[in-house]
Amino acid sequence: MSTNNISTNSDTTTTQPKSVSFLGLGAMGHHMAKHLVGQFETVMVWNRSFDKAEAHAKEFGTQAVNLRQAVTADVIFSCLPTSNIVDAVIEQALPHLSTNSVWADCTSGVPDQAKASQAKLKAIGCEFLDAPVSGQTSGADSGTLTVMIGGSAEALAYAKPAIECFAGLIVHVGDSGAGFAVKAVNNTLFAINAWAAAEGLSVLKAHGVNPSDALACINKASGQSFATLATFPDRIVNRAFPKTFTIDLMAKDCGIAIDLQTEKQVPTPVMAQVSSLVRAASNQHEPGSADFSEFAKFYEMMSGLDITDEK
Repeated sequence: MSTNNISTNSDTTTTQPKSVSFLGLGAMGHHMAKHLVGQFETVMVWNRSFDKAEAHAKEFGTQAVNLRQAVTADVIFSCLPTSNIVDAVIEQALPHLSTNSVWADCTSGVPDQAKASQAKLKAIGCEFLDAPVSGQTSGADSGTLTVMIGGSAEALAYAKPAIECFAGLIVHVGDSGAGFAVKAVNNTLFAINAWAAAEGLSVLKAHGVNPSDALACINKASGQSFATLATFPDRIVNRAFPKTFTIDLMAKDCGIAIDLQTEKQVPTPVMAQVSSLVRAASNQHEPGSADFSEFAKFYEMMSGLDITDEK
């Protein structure tokens, strides 16, 4: 990649990226990376468990490569469990990055670590975007994720053709760290809605109301949320609890939101309470072992009621 790939103008680029790579092929990354195939000359994938990269290449026609090769791409995506893991990968990648490449991190990360990554990459002539996504595995599969971007408008303009491959909505929310901040608060708001729905449905169950009947009403009324529309009918009431986004990662995201609140001394009693409850629910499981929806089992233990249609 030449040193003139990204223009000096904030909203235009002189060329389009020709090569992309995706680091991290978990529940989300596996689907996100497939949408890049056929859109660029080279699409590389890397995973800490290399057999996942090889399986992805076989299934979708990507190229399974080592980390050194992966980070030579024009646009590099990462989607890993934590910012600490991303930081470690960036440290390994620094000697091999191409000048003017853009690293877009889709991890649900820590805002301050995004700022540090941007400074580190800027020092060698590259850019970093915090680009967390929302939409669950179904959105990753269909390529309709919401992407909240923190970082420079110039870097986003260059990386946008690649981001658009798996996005239904892209919003530039601010400077480095802003994307991670929005994602943490978003996930905490979801946790609040989900916990409240568990309480409400349990009250109704105690009074003999079938949870699915209650949801049919709530989801056409003012009490609806994503939790009542999707999480409860698809994961909890039917007792499926499919493991996608894990509860320890949900607890981590709620913790990031509370750190943001503490930093600016904004009173958030509801966020703080639910964050603590989600952490307590997460502590019932080994990291990575339980879906986020299993918070409901923890609440059921508290209430003595199962949120199912069974009497």
